[in-house]
Amino acid sequence: MKSKKNSNELCEKNMQSNPLIILTGPTSVGKTKLSISLAKKLNGEIISADSMQVYKRMNIGTAKASAAEQAEIRHHLIDILEPWEDFNVVSFQEYAKKAVNDIQSRGKIPIVVGGTGFYIQSLLYDINFTENDVNTELRKRLEAESQKDDGISLYNYLLQIDPVAAEQIHPNNKKRVIRAVEFYELTGEKISDHNAEQKQHASAYNSAYFVLTMNRETLYNRIDQRVDIMLQEGLLNEVKSLLAEGCTPEMVSMQGLGYKEIIRHLQGEITLEEAIYILKRDTRHFAKRQLTWFRRERDVIWLDKDRFALTGIDADEAIEAYMIEYLQEHGIVPKIK
Repeated sequence: MKSKKNSNELCEKNMQSNPLIILTGPTSVGKTKLSISLAKKLNGEIISADSMQVYKRMNIGTAKASAAEQAEIRHHLIDILEPWEDFNVVSFQEYAKKAVNDIQSRGKIPIVVGGTGFYIQSLLYDINFTENDVNTELRKRLEAESQKDDGISLYNYLLQIDPVAAEQIHPNNKKRVIRAVEFYELTGEKISDHNAEQKQHASAYNSAYFVLTMNRETLYNRIDQRVDIMLQEGLLNEVKSLLAEGCTPEMVSMQGLGYKEIIRHLQGEITLEEAIYILKRDTRHFAKRQLTWFRRERDVIWLDKDRFALTGIDADEAIEAYMIEYLQEHGIVPKIK
C-alpha cells in the first residue's frame, strides 16, 4: 500500500502535468515587465503570442522585449522570420506547440505572453485549421477583388455575410478577409461559427488564462506615450531600413501598426504629424478590439491594475503575488520552497 505522502506527491505531479500560463491584455498595458518577473520566480520561459514580433529587425515598432530583457529570460517566437516571409495563425500554432513541448521537456513552465487573442485561442484549444480543398479560381478572384478600392468592397461583403468575423478582422488584414470570405463561399458556413465551435473543445493544458486591464483613459495615455517613445527611439529609421532592404507595403509585416503609417509618410501620402495622429488613434482602436475579444473568451481571470493598486503596494507586485497563489492553488505550478 502506498504511503499517504507518496499518494500526495503523485497527485501533485499529475496536477502539474502539461502546465501552461497565459498572460495577455491590450497593447501597452504592461505585459512584458510582469511576464519576465513571473518567469524568473516560476522557472519559466516566454512564448510570444504577437503576430509581428516574429520578424527580425522590427524591434521598435513591435515593442519587443529588449536584448537585456531577453537575456534574463529565454523568449520563443521572437526574431524567427525575415520581414518578407508570411506568418499566420496556423504558423503560430505549429511553432508554439513545439516551443511548449521543448520548454516542458526541460522541466520549465511555458508562459504565453502577447495580445493576439486568436493566436492564444488556437494554441489553448488546438483549433483545427485543416484547409478545404483550395479553389484556385475563387482564390484568384478574391485576391483580385481585394486589390480594388483597397479591399473596401470585399470587407463590406464580409460585414454582410459574417459580421462577427468582420468585427474581429481589421480591414487592412486582406489575407484574413479573403480567408473568411473564401471559407463562406466554399462551405456556406461562417468562419466565426466554425472558430466558435472549435473553441468549445476542452483544452489539453493544465492552464490559467490571465488578462491584464486598466482604466481606459490611463491605457490610452500609455499608448500615446509609447508611440512618442517609439519615435524618439528611431521608428522612422527602422522603417526606412526595412524599405531599403526591399520590403513593400503589401507584405504582411509592413501591415503592422507603426509600419504602415510611417510608410505612408515616407511615400509622401501624409505628413509625419498625420502619421503620428493616425498611429495613436488606430492603436487605441486596436486596444479596444483586443479587450472586446478577451471579454468573449471563457475561463479568463481578469487582473485590473487599478484595483490591485489599492492594496497599498506596487500593482505589479500585488498582481504577481495573486497569480502565483492562484497557480499553486490550482496545481499548475509547484509551491515555491
